[in-house]
Amino acid sequence: MSIRKILIVDDSRTELYFLSDLLSKNGYTVSTAENGEQALASLNANKPDLILMDVVMPGQNGFQLTRQITRDPNFSAVPIIICTSKNQETDKLWAKRQGARDYVTKPVDPHELLSKIMALS
Repeated sequence: MSIRKILIVDDSRTELYFLSDLLSKNGYTVSTAENGEQALASLNANKPDLILMDVVMPGQNGFQLTRQITRDPNFSAVPIIICTSKNQETDKLWAKRQGARDYVTKPVDPHELLSKIMALS
C-alpha cells in the first residue's frame, strides 16, 4: 500500500501546523481534524491512506476514536499511528490493543515519524 493521503487528528493548532508542514514538504497530501467528529466526517468524505491520531482531545479521545475506526469495516485497513505526549508503556500497549499500528511521542522527531510512515507503505 502506498501512503499518499494522511489525516492528522489533533486539537492543537500548533501540532496540526507543524505536522501538516512536515508532511506536505515530504510529498504527502494532508487533511486535518481537531476532534473526533471532524475526523469521522473527513474519513467519510476523503478516505486517507494513514491517520496520525492524538490521544488527549475534548469529547472522544484518540484511543476511543482509534477503536471505532479500526472496528469499522470501511476503514479497518487504514493504519493509525498514535501521536501523543503520553509516553508510558501502558499507553503504548493500550494503543496497540485499540488497533493502532504504531506510536510516536511528542515532541515529534521528524525523522522517526517519516521512517514509521515509510515502514507502513
